[in-house]
Amino acid sequence: MTLNSVRIRGDGVAARCCGHLLGRAGYRVSFESRDRPRVPLIMLSDAAQNLIRDIFERHDLFRDLPVIRKRIVQWGSEPVELDHAAVVVSEEQLLDRLGMVSCEGQAEWTICAAPPLPAQTVEHRFGSRMASAMKVEMKSTARTDACWVESLEDGWLFLNSGWLIAVGARPEELLRRSELVGEQIDSCGDAVARFAASPRMITPLGGDGWIACGSAAMGFDPLCGDGTAHAVREAILASAVIRAADLGGDVDSLLSHYEARLTAGFERHLAQCREFYFSGGSGEWWKRETEACVEGIRWCGSRMDGTFRYRLEGLELKRV
Repeated sequence: MTLNSVRIRGDGVAARCCGHLLGRAGYRVSFESRDRPRVPLIMLSDAAQNLIRDIFERHDLFRDLPVIRKRIVQWGSEPVELDHAAVVVSEEQLLDRLGMVSCEGQAEWTICAAPPLPAQTVEHRFGSRMASAMKVEMKSTARTDACWVESLEDGWLFLNSGWLIAVGARPEELLRRSELVGEQIDSCGDAVARFAASPRMITPLGGDGWIACGSAAMGFDPLCGDGTAHAVREAILASAVIRAADLGGDVDSLLSHYEARLTAGFERHLAQCREFYFSGGSGEWWKRETEACVEGIRWCGSRMDGTFRYRLEGLELKRV
């Protein structure tokens, strides 16, 4: 079999994972990089690190990165200190470590891991919450191996390694009322980014010669901290769909399976969000965002019949 060429739009984690997997399988892979701000801080759990190490076959990927060992949470109750196991890394650092090799060629498939998307796609968003990210100076008494999470009347705060994420009300208002996070901060700079923090998904996720992946396909609430691992899993499945199609598999059936699997993962994320927002507070803001999660769960349920046509065996899709 003569292997095809694939064009990947974007150069983030999902894009590079697709490129690595398909390149390893013998495909000619070209990248269309997109100029966009990089995420200042990503926290990767042990499970996420192991997944990325296995895919890239690089056991030194996360060596010498700062380690978070404690998570201190004040979520509708008194503060609780919990054990944690994660590393923190900027997106720029992570992408530098993953690397990227591009070989130009006429592509039979396009992986949309960044905009623009095909005209027929529609975005479905569940919630209206906005987030701000800003650099802060930590107090000398603040732990260097901990992160802090705090719910307030109309939003929440997350603090980690000198970066603050504020969701809901204006950051200065949330900090003014904070009892936990604010006590760790000596000074706070201006917001360097403002972005939508509510979960979203596009439909369809694929069509004639294209498939969407990563942040172009789905967006996750940063509260759950699993967006990067989701992006990697999407890349694994998208790459497997392309390989199975090029081996003679039915493209429509493969794309339907891909959409069903991603919808199931999106539903699990919304269910996790619902629990967090239900328990975070009793005000109107919390009720509104919880109701949006419930709406999203219903939407996912309306699109799934509970059956999957394929299963992953290693990195290959096999018909059930």
